Amino acid sequence: MDVDDGHGRLVTIRAPLYVLHPLPPGGCLDAIEQLSAALSGRYTIGRVLGTGGMATVYLARDIRHGRDVALKVLRSTLAHTIGSERFIREIQLAASLSHPHILPLFDSGDADGLLFYVMPVVEGFSLRDRLHQERALPVEEALRFVREVAEALDYAHRRGVVHRDIKPENILVHEGHAVVADFGIGKALSAVNDSGVTQAGVAIGTPAYMSPEQASGDVVDGRSDIYSLGCVFYELLTGEPPFTGMTTRAVIAKRFVQTPADVSALRTGVSRGVSNVVMRTLARSPHDRFETGADLVAAILQSEATPRAEAPDKSIAVLPFVNMSGDPENEYFADGITEEILNVLAQVRDLRVAGRTSSFSFKGKKVDLRAIGEQLNVRTVLEGSVRRSGKRVRITAQLINVADGYHLWSERYDREIEDVFAVQDEIAIAIASRMKTTLVGNCADGPRATESIEAYEAYLKGRALLYRRGAAIKQGVAMLEKALSFDPNYGLAWSGIADAYTALGYNGQVNVEAGRAKTQEAAEKALALSPDLAEAQSSNAMVRLMYDYDFPAAERGFKRALELNPAYVQGAAWYYFFYLGFACQRWEEAQSSLLTLQAVEPLSSYIASILAFSYAADANPREAMAWSARALELEPAAFIGLWARQLALHANGDWKAAIDAAEPSLGASGRSPLVLHTLASSHIENGEMESACAVYEEMRARAKREPMSPIGLAVVAAAVGDRAQAIEYARDAVQRHDPQLLVYARCWPQSRDLRAMPEFQEMLMPLGFPGM
Repeated sequence: MDVDDGHGRLVTIRAPLYVLHPLPPGGCLDAIEQLSAALSGRYTIGRVLGTGGMATVYLARDIRHGRDVALKVLRSTLAHTIGSERFIREIQLAASLSHPHILPLFDSGDADGLLFYVMPVVEGFSLRDRLHQERALPVEEALRFVREVAEALDYAHRRGVVHRDIKPENILVHEGHAVVADFGIGKALSAVNDSGVTQAGVAIGTPAYMSPEQASGDVVDGRSDIYSLGCVFYELLTGEPPFTGMTTRAVIAKRFVQTPADVSALRTGVSRGVSNVVMRTLARSPHDRFETGADLVAAILQSEATPRAEAPDKSIAVLPFVNMSGDPENEYFADGITEEILNVLAQVRDLRVAGRTSSFSFKGKKVDLRAIGEQLNVRTVLEGSVRRSGKRVRITAQLINVADGYHLWSERYDREIEDVFAVQDEIAIAIASRMKTTLVGNCADGPRATESIEAYEAYLKGRALLYRRGAAIKQGVAMLEKALSFDPNYGLAWSGIADAYTALGYNGQVNVEAGRAKTQEAAEKALALSPDLAEAQSSNAMVRLMYDYDFPAAERGFKRALELNPAYVQGAAWYYFFYLGFACQRWEEAQSSLLTLQAVEPLSSYIASILAFSYAADANPREAMAWSARALELEPAAFIGLWARQLALHANGDWKAAIDAAEPSLGASGRSPLVLHTLASSHIENGEMESACAVYEEMRARAKREPMSPIGLAVVAAAVGDRAQAIEYARDAVQRHDPQLLVYARCWPQSRDLRAMPEFQEMLMPLGFPGM
């Protein structure tokens, strides 16, 4: 921190936390003597490092641990106001914080009336030091520092600790990373704010960085820290805080009546996305800010991941066609028409088409087209409606420029229901013509997936259920089987069944042998009937990967699928995540590819969750936390996002929070074994072996009456120390070709104890994992 030297100048010393300040003669020596006597045997008190409005800082020697520490002693008037018991009680919570971006609190106490707390002496500098040197930081570096501070705040806020004085002086840079100092003192002071701390001459917080609610004396929560961090964010990018003035009162008053200048207008190189994030942190009302630090991290990552350039001239989003029929069952029919048009347009090589999930996220919502274009990075949208009556169908479609709402093309089709396939092709051809692009061949020239409208409708309902995942997968299988009853040669339906059983097998919802047989049969039929469908190639590749361990064949299948349809998101996600990541351990390549995919599907909770999983598997908890937060922001109740959050917390070493996060995951999944594996591991890391053993016993009991992954049992058995049983379960998994084996074999955090067993490594060698 910086302190006025008495002449209007700020003087900084070697350590980032402390600055020199003129002290009254004799006063400091008296305090040193008092401290030395009171802390004799624990600390040797050295020289003064600095002093500020609340405390004087001494360099001390921790005798027991043989290390130098910074010992802060509160001003006597402040200590008297707080009281010893209350200070120690309130600061204990801060002492429990353990996070890579929080400066730890070693000790605290009362030394004969002097209240003190002890922290490490950090070699480095503060962000204030950097700002003195450079005025503003490089954009990428500023974003990284803010992300790291936001992660620290998120961690502390979930434990009930609000900092209350986030500013550049309290953010240190140690070995290139941000570390937040002085956690805890704000908590101690706030507990007695009504008792006269401010009257004692110390205001909690710094005017240039105070939130409006803090400045007005209202109750504050974590969102106040988010505001203060927003002020720091603004200063790092522009070189000055968002509000300045000649007096403290003027600085505080401005935040109630003024809106700071747009960051992107003040500095070139700051994108509109980043500027929007900064402005949201500075929202006057806490309700309009980011709710948590994790939400802020996710928003920053999203602003970095979203393409900065203007949308390509040839770009389009196909919005869900509106069902104008009286029967709600026709929702599937309208969605199917939308999806078919989207799939055909995705074949156009020079046309950028927004992904299905992102486009469908606007279903039923009244959102301005300009906002849709900005979020999906497209110049045009196709919207329409479907009205079905008996054997007749009316389809309307409009191509609209999102910038001005101008209708570039529109058409209405009144046809027999059997003609719906031809209408889909006509619309796609008209769009391609209007946008001066060329479809690969004439849509009508190739063989249709099915000529049966009944099979088509059943398939649409089945696929919609598969998209929901979880318990809906089995319902989806029933609808796909119904589609095959109308057309046994419907390759897309066979591919859907293969994908469904792949998911059921991986989730442990079906017996290993039964799942493998069903998946193989369906994938082989899909490939035989429709070898030029990306879906069929991808389904077959998953069989080769998850069940056969035929890694070269799996890679060929995935690559062929993406050649046939580069926009097939599910096939791409499986290739990058399961093959490049888990099978080959090429995580950097996998994550780069997934980020590219996320740019096409920016509103997909599924892709955000997959990214979170990939970073957790690759021991990058910071990114895992950010992407899991993004996934839940997009779909707060989705199991995959809830599970991603649990895994990210576990990877972050936040065991208690990971245990708490397991409850919603278990509820959303019907106590999925996948959740239980992580829960058991978190219990062990948190020192709760009895609870971990209870999870293990639940899994063993359930294995006697329902499908249970043997490799999952092996992972938990190894974690709780049942070594012999772990080896037996693992051997069973290898022999039966458990599809979960691919994930646990090489890197998943929960399988650490199993992977450490030489017997397990010997079992893996014959399987031929790439690079093993």
